[in-house]
Amino acid sequence: MKVQRIIASAALAIVFASALPAQRQQGPSGAPPDFIYYNAKVVTVDDQFSYAQAVAIAGDKFTAVGTNDSVRELAGPNTKLVDLRGMTVIPGLTDNHLHNAGGGPGVDLSRTRSVDEVLKAVGDRVKRAEPGEVVLSNSDWHEAQLKEQRLPLRRDLDKVAPMTPVVMVRGGHEYVLNSAALAKWNITKTTAQPQGGRITRYADGELNGELVDTAKSLVTLPAETPRTLEQRIEDQIAEYNTLHAVGLTAVRHPGDSVDNYRMRKEMERRGVLTMRVTQLLRLAGTPAAIEQTLKSSGLSPDDGDALLRLGGMKMAADGGFEGGFMRDPYEEPYGEGGKFRGLQTTPPDRFNETVKLYNRLGWRVFTHAVGDAAIDEVLTGYEAANAERSINSRRWGIEHAFIGRRDHLPRMKNLGLLLSLQDHLYLAGPSLVNYWGRQRAFLTTPVKMYLDAGLPVSGGTDSSVVPYSPLWVIYHFVTRDTISGGPMGVDQKISRQDALRMVTRNHWYLTFEENTKGIIAPGRFADMVVLPEDIMTVPAKRIEQMRVMMTMVGGRVVYRDADFRKIATN
Repeated sequence: MKVQRIIASAALAIVFASALPAQRQQGPSGAPPDFIYYNAKVVTVDDQFSYAQAVAIAGDKFTAVGTNDSVRELAGPNTKLVDLRGMTVIPGLTDNHLHNAGGGPGVDLSRTRSVDEVLKAVGDRVKRAEPGEVVLSNSDWHEAQLKEQRLPLRRDLDKVAPMTPVVMVRGGHEYVLNSAALAKWNITKTTAQPQGGRITRYADGELNGELVDTAKSLVTLPAETPRTLEQRIEDQIAEYNTLHAVGLTAVRHPGDSVDNYRMRKEMERRGVLTMRVTQLLRLAGTPAAIEQTLKSSGLSPDDGDALLRLGGMKMAADGGFEGGFMRDPYEEPYGEGGKFRGLQTTPPDRFNETVKLYNRLGWRVFTHAVGDAAIDEVLTGYEAANAERSINSRRWGIEHAFIGRRDHLPRMKNLGLLLSLQDHLYLAGPSLVNYWGRQRAFLTTPVKMYLDAGLPVSGGTDSSVVPYSPLWVIYHFVTRDTISGGPMGVDQKISRQDALRMVTRNHWYLTFEENTKGIIAPGRFADMVVLPEDIMTVPAKRIEQMRVMMTMVGGRVVYRDADFRKIATN
């Protein structure tokens, strides 16, 4: 499988639909289309990256794509015609690595822009805390969004919470505790660091409250109030509606539970699942325990259908921004005198045995790997599995692959791997410079290197760690701009065509569905997004700022902007 790349002048790359007849496919029983959208700039993202003016939809599929006249002549007496008045239509946008949309009952730090604002938000919540309560933050924030570009640590938190335990949850790999929280869980300078974790300190040797990766297990967060199935479904519907508003028609949940998969199956049965969902399972324990869990679950690889399916297993080899496993030490002081190279969150022998088990059972594996040494570990494990049973044509992959090296490329290609990449640098760029130094930070997520090597890549955000807009994914990869640090690693910029492919058609290689989804063509599922401007020609900054006018999944409108009806006419 090869990702198509178009490198040519605009005059050669664009096939104008005004010179083409409509591509047609009959609707159900030869019936006229249900909808025709016309007077648009339709970016099909097909092999030629051709453009059209109109599309026809019957049921959940596109049935015609072409000029206004050639498509409109297909209308029947009950066909609804919608004049898009020059707006742009693109295939449905996707996110290949989305945990959730963020938010929740904790302190919301997503909009804070300084350490003082963080402390004010935490302090205000502490004032309302009940005796014995632990104050938590939501996870969807990062120190790179703050003007100081540093973490608020224990001594900062103690100023606003001297007596109330506070746990600031930051992304998926880190907690920051105040002194009261450290005391509550009896974490002291003599507490042993668990394997794959880190308890960090100030320069004077005192604990600074930061717990990384497996060190988080030293803390037991307050149990969430149990939610009924009905409440969980309502929450999921609300979250997917939020995601539809930024153009998402499909998401891939990495490392979610069997229980959540069954909840989404129930949503589909009820007809309330509006998002196309691929879910990776993440199972804990020894290989023997995992095998027993799978047997009792009754689930099989790639269980599901065109709306909801399992996509394989999620594993992890290292930490996140502050724990990616590197060949070379971190920059000082994070390198601790050249001794700290990051965290191996899964011991190599356990990793190898587990991936071999999944391979024997027919499950595909996608592994979180940030640093170059972690990618080494993943490739070694995959090669061990491949030696027992070939994985080459089965589309295993790596999640994130921040610090890919050129010596990784032939090994990745030999295994037929897919790369699931996200725009972490857009959020965290300055912090990565602090951790790893300028050279490694600027290399982070080398999309152009991967594409030039012929490796298949898809795009996403890793929300709630990174903001979830797919348009920001496109913006970042075509500019390499960051929220607070300016452009970084501009040698890895890619074309708009490649960036749009990453969040449309390339997503569907992850589940062998590239022949039914991801482009606008007759016979494909009618997933599309309407934008107010031409994403292929506007100044790049407009991509970041652009709003979505309409989102459609399988011929069903799942989001309309308030101004859509004012612009589009029937």
